[in-house]
Amino acid sequence: MRPIKRLKRIRIHREGTRTLIVSFIILLTITLVLYWGIGCRWAFYIPVVIGLFVFFTIVNFFRCPIRRFGLNTEKIVVAPADGRIVVVEEVDEHDYFHDRRIMISIFMSIFNVHANWYPVDGLVKKAAHDNGKYLRAWLPKASSDNERSMIIIETPEGTEVMVRQVAGAVARRIVTYAEEREDCYIDEHLGFIKFGSRVDVYLPLDSEILVTMGQLTTGNQTVIAKLK
Repeated sequence: MRPIKRLKRIRIHREGTRTLIVSFIILLTITLVLYWGIGCRWAFYIPVVIGLFVFFTIVNFFRCPIRRFGLNTEKIVVAPADGRIVVVEEVDEHDYFHDRRIMISIFMSIFNVHANWYPVDGLVKKAAHDNGKYLRAWLPKASSDNERSMIIIETPEGTEVMVRQVAGAVARRIVTYAEEREDCYIDEHLGFIKFGSRVDVYLPLDSEILVTMGQLTTGNQTVIAKLK
């Protein structure tokens, strides 16, 4: 397959630009009001420290590290997100495959980087978005009931893999960059989900699973499975 074509050196994700600017203005305004309104210097420092903590937590959330897998990607499935493995099980998939698949789910807390990566090299066959509820992302019904996107990727070997971005109780916006009939590659950004969410990967039953429940993952680095 041809070389990576859309990898960019994004340090703070573009999806966070507006949020960071608004947060900074609000926190700065609050700080100035407290500075002029509180006579006690020590009382002023407390909200300033809290405000700085909140702001840098948001900065960390929108941080977008540039990662290269660096190894042979043939038949390899990498983690599409930072987080923790919350599901590894066989499920009935009803939206596209209509058969049994292995589902691997990665839950992202508000402290994780929320950029998403493509888990495999291939061709985007389908990209769709469904509006839904905002259940807590770690609940089993979140995959079928919450706002979600669905991306179907066909690998060079002809295997189809589904990636599903799932919004959580706090997340209110799913961003997907995948476009149908376009090539995609490990190392490229698939999308972004704001403030707490999960990413599900659906694989054929004969896939070799290389992660376990509760394991921490690093997006675009942790190998979660190998396709047959």
